[in-house]
Amino acid sequence: MDRTGFIGGSDVAAILGISKWKSAYQLYQEKIGELVETPDPARDRVLKRGKRLEPVVVEMLIDELKDRGHDVRVEDRNNHYNDDEHKYLACELDMELVIDGEEMNGEIKTVHPFAARDWGEPGSDEIPIYYAAQVMHGLMIKPRRRAIVAALVGADDLRIHFIDRDEETISAIRSKEIEFWQRVQDRNPPPPSSPEDIKRLYPKDDGEVIEANEEIISICQWIRDSKKEMKMLEEQIEAASAKVKAHMGTASTLYFMGSKIASWKSNKESKVTDWKAAYLDLGPSDEHIEKFTTIKPGARPLLIK
Repeated sequence: MDRTGFIGGSDVAAILGISKWKSAYQLYQEKIGELVETPDPARDRVLKRGKRLEPVVVEMLIDELKDRGHDVRVEDRNNHYNDDEHKYLACELDMELVIDGEEMNGEIKTVHPFAARDWGEPGSDEIPIYYAAQVMHGLMIKPRRRAIVAALVGADDLRIHFIDRDEETISAIRSKEIEFWQRVQDRNPPPPSSPEDIKRLYPKDDGEVIEANEEIISICQWIRDSKKEMKMLEEQIEAASAKVKAHMGTASTLYFMGSKIASWKSNKESKVTDWKAAYLDLGPSDEHIEKFTTIKPGARPLLIK
């Protein structure tokens, strides 16, 4: 789907500056067509797996709610809605349910067990803030009193969370989204907020020499001091690690009062081929080498003097 023409639920966290995946500046570049997401096979597999699991999660949710004594039915799935006032504000709801006679928006999430700690107790409204923003956005576009979030952790740990509509939060989100969309229309980017933003915005220098102000002088001094402290700490850790290794000798594991506190094991041997050396050993022609040669943009490291 071409997402450049509207603001959807998955965009909200970036606009608010609470996304784990992208900044407002990156999202802005996507909306104006200057940035196309780089294909990520691993991420795409996770997303596709989540989509395939959605019907299973819905079925598990219905069974769980019925077991708890609720009257529940699914009214619709994956409906797309637009805001009545601003058509560029849109959402797609994973599901819409009627629970004990009340209509609710529904979101489905599949969660890796390692990320389970980001979710609160089942039944609470404690879900990751970036998902909470998406839910509130949905309640803004498709107004209802509550939403339900079904999070499947791993293969069989279903967690159900109810999120109540919050008018103050929705008003703040709406204001931020309208402001962001105006920036898109005016081609007025939001300020960069991440190292990746800076890298995209200023990939090369133009040779100009400029003067520092008091704030920048202070920041440069802090960077210098922090790097010195980091180097000293790394040296201290290395020296301390050497003492532990000397104590262990050829032992693989270190215990104290029955509890494992360290291990120092040999990894399995691996076979590595130097493909570059093997290729050059064949005596390739300059023309053949040129065929596989590309120009890599030079890095732009920040060096503090």
